[in-house]
Amino acid sequence: MPRLEVFRPARPGGGAMLVAAGGGYQRIETGREAYPAAAWLAARGVTAFVLTYRLPPEGWPLGPLAPLQDAQRAIRLIRHQAADYGLDPARLGVLGFSSGGHLMGLAAVRSQFRSYAAIDQADALSARPAGAALIYPVITLLPPYDHTATRRSLIGHHPDRRDSAEWSVQTNVQSDCPPVFLVQAADDRVSNPTNTRLMEEACARMGVPVERHLLPSGGHGFGIGRPGTPTGAWPVWFATWLSRQGISV
Repeated sequence: MPRLEVFRPARPGGGAMLVAAGGGYQRIETGREAYPAAAWLAARGVTAFVLTYRLPPEGWPLGPLAPLQDAQRAIRLIRHQAADYGLDPARLGVLGFSSGGHLMGLAAVRSQFRSYAAIDQADALSARPAGAALIYPVITLLPPYDHTATRRSLIGHHPDRRDSAEWSVQTNVQSDCPPVFLVQAADDRVSNPTNTRLMEEACARMGVPVERHLLPSGGHGFGIGRPGTPTGAWPVWFATWLSRQGISV
């Protein structure tokens, strides 16, 4: 079952982030990625909501729509309950790692798409985040960069090009998409570094503010960063970006 876990700051600043870990849509690396990131955010006054989303291989009737439904519903529920947590509903961003970056990327670029029928009053609210931070994300499901568990889990082993394009993030970027923050290592062997370049180029074409950091090394799955390595630098850049978007103060 999908669920949200809340990391509340000692001194909430009014901003919030929805956090999704990766795992190729086969599992969710919450302990390695989402929880440390949520704790880091809470320590800086940002209320973090860790999302456990449904996985397409579990056999949900709508298949690849299930995780996007959960992400859009989570954004709307957080906005609906903003007053209970002392939040400004306009200052809600998303943060995703690996396939969680794919999911949060889809949530950012397809926020106008109604992935499910309205359930209650929360669903009258916008599903557009204020910004999207995508860390070593899977962006494209199109060849030749489609050798990922994300592609296999979402659309199968032999998808047609139309499905691959529909479920890619960069092909859905429009001018009204929120600002995007990208981080990836040049030696990432799971998600080819071209993924973040494609996203950067798509955002630039549509006039969407985008910031991309390509680390010299770090591989895949470095989470909130490893001290003493190039990956330890990205949270500093991320903190500046959060402030620029008005999510943190």
